[in-house]
Amino acid sequence: MKLPRRKFLPLAGAVAAAPALSRFASALDYPTRPITIIVPFPAGGPVDTLARLLAEPMRIALGQPLVVENVGGAGGSIAVARVARAEPDGYTMILGNWTSLVGTPAVYPVSFDVKHDFAPVALLASSPLMLVGRKSLPANDVKELIAWLKANPGKATSGTIGIGSPSQVGAIYFQKLTGTQIQLVPYRGAAPALTDLLAGQIDLRMGAEASQMLPYLKSDSVKAFAMLAKTRWAPAPDIPTIEEAGVPELALSFWQAFWVPKSTPDAVVAKLNAAAVAALADAALRRRLDDLGQEISAARTADAAGARRLSPVRNRQVVADHQGGGHQAGMSRL
Repeated sequence: MKLPRRKFLPLAGAVAAAPALSRFASALDYPTRPITIIVPFPAGGPVDTLARLLAEPMRIALGQPLVVENVGGAGGSIAVARVARAEPDGYTMILGNWTSLVGTPAVYPVSFDVKHDFAPVALLASSPLMLVGRKSLPANDVKELIAWLKANPGKATSGTIGIGSPSQVGAIYFQKLTGTQIQLVPYRGAAPALTDLLAGQIDLRMGAEASQMLPYLKSDSVKAFAMLAKTRWAPAPDIPTIEEAGVPELALSFWQAFWVPKSTPDAVVAKLNAAAVAALADAALRRRLDDLGQEISAARTADAAGARRLSPVRNRQVVADHQGGGHQAGMSRL
């Protein structure tokens, strides 16, 4: 005798629900093995430094090691795509930033959608950006720099960290606002760009992270022209804002945050968030980040809507216009 079809519905429902139940059960005893933090840039840069500073205190909170893995290239999009495809179990997360999650997707044909493929874990810190130059530049302030650039159109070089990065977008806006032309030299990460700036191989870093530049400001190894912010920076209060220096509308915000694949269980996200919050509450770590010029966010979780408010469409258009205009240098130090 043939059984009615409805007899099999509970079994089919149980099979369909099995993956969700498995993820729920795994979330209860999470974590049981090491967690990988993907850094979308080479070792030695400010994003990598932040990840390694957080790894140990978060290990204490979670009871498992956090392993930092550097996956550079394509403005961070290679790393972001890898995490988007990762199992949503909390064992792979990315320390993303403005470049990898906002600027790069605005100008690259990427295979992921930040709004739909990721869940925010914790907003960690932000770093003011600045305009700096090699020590031997003849200009001593922004006004003199603009005059020097206009006297030498297309000859000065500025290091950028990926298409759509604050360093590239900032350099493009600077040229539009000041009527200057600069060759943009792309790098895989901030560390190699800094090496060439210190060696005098490039002239400028437009949108350099202040946290990375602080030791070199103290040793007088570079020239600081302006903060790309609306307010002066406490560790270096003598450096004017870019608006004070005569170039309004060039303030840029640069944040860093943990993200995981979208379907990661809420309980796992909550545990990772709590570990990050606990790590950032540590007085010694806060002093260390303060020394590096990193400003710790008061928010407990990353604001996904905030990423959407950073005008990626405008970034895409201004970069496209710039590249179409023939100002992009055919140079690359990867």
